[in-house]
Amino acid sequence: EYTTDKAFDFGAPLTLLKGNAPDAIFFGGMDTQGGPMLRQMRKLRIAAPLLGGDGLCTHEILKLAGDALDGNLVCADGGRSLAKMPGGTAFAARFTQKYGAPVQLYAPYAYDAMMAVYHAVLLAQSTDPAKIVDALHRVDFQGVTGRIAFDANGELRNPAATISTFKGG
Repeated sequence: EYTTDKAFDFGAPLTLLKGNAPDAIFFGGMDTQGGPMLRQMRKLRIAAPLLGGDGLCTHEILKLAGDALDGNLVCADGGRSLAKMPGGTAFAARFTQKYGAPVQLYAPYAYDAMMAVYHAVLLAQSTDPAKIVDALHRVDFQGVTGRIAFDANGELRNPAATISTFKGG
């Protein structure tokens, strides 16, 4: 089943899904829709948890889903929590000091991405994009989020993921 980013009434697709007794329901959207969807799932007595990405696991979802949230949402994030990142605590302190605000979700990843390009430029000893891309395959450094090094396909050698849920508020 699918929906659009404008929908907030999920009664029809959820009723259809309920008839299939799913073990879980995956929603690839954001909290503004995920909250109402969780409420509607509970109203329809769908026992399956809602699975999604980091767009669902936000502070706002607490308000949007209310009582329907507790233990019923599982989110996968393409990284790890700031506290568990090797350079997370120091990065958070520098970030907050410089910007006067807490670290935004993707800031440590964006920082490491730019540092990977920086290291590739140094390795390439050039500003030629083709040479920089080639050098990215040889980058290997300790970043904020973890060890930054790539395999032959350009994927991180040691990626991390975090699975989260909400319980008891």
